This record gives sequence, structure tokens and C-alpha cells, in this order.
Amino acid sequence: MGINLNPFTWWNGASWGTMIGLRGKTQVGEDHLGNVYYEGGTDPNGIPRRWVIYAGANDASRVSPEWFGWLHHQVDDLPDRSLPAPRVWEKPAVPNMTGTALAYRPPGALEKGGHRAAATGDYEAWAPE
Repeated sequence: MGINLNPFTWWNGASWGTMIGLRGKTQVGEDHLGNVYYEGGTDPNGIPRRWVIYAGANDASRVSPEWFGWLHHQVDDLPDRSLPAPRVWEKPAVPNMTGTALAYRPPGALEKGGHRAAATGDYEAWAPE
């Protein structure tokens, strides 16, 4: 499926048109998820243009926080050089799991059996007179 759909679909990764458009741009880094980051050229305001080519499905929640800051010009230099080392208590970033088996489901959700905790009696239903 991968190489045959690549020319026609943008949601499975970068299309051929995107890869041709990145010619002459500089690859500046890669994150722990395999996403590759590029920089090159400027926009009409003189701000450098920056891109991410996703490893896998195109999902913006798969960009790590430090690279998100770089993409949106919150950090001028590359994250490896400009940001402090992660703290020991920091958890690694995870993509949005909505729609997958790993999505959060609160107690009482149908996917968790549909049994909610019993009411505590502090609710009084309204009835019209």
C-alpha cells in the first residue's frame, strides 16, 4: 500500500509533490518519533519557513513539544541546542489517542462495561408543577 498510494494521498505521509518541493531545503533534525524537520527560504515577512515530514500518518499531535516550539518560531535555534535537558520526572509526549483502543474512557463508558458508580443521593430531579 505505501509506495503505490504515496503519489495520491497526503494523509499517509509526504506526497511526491511535497518531496519535490523540499529540494534545496535543509534537513535540520529528526525527533524520537522519526519525524524529519526542514528549514529553507523565507516568507514575505522575512521569517524562515519550516516544515515537518511525518513518519507515518499526518497527525499534528505527533510532533514533540520541543519541535513544536521550533516549528512555530517560539525557539530560534534547534531544540537540541537551545532547550535544557528534560527533567527526570517529565513523561515523554504521546500522540492524541482519540479513536484508538488506547483512548481514555471514563468509568461508566460503554467500552468499559457501562456500569457507573451509584448515585449518592445529593441530586434531586426537577419536576414541573
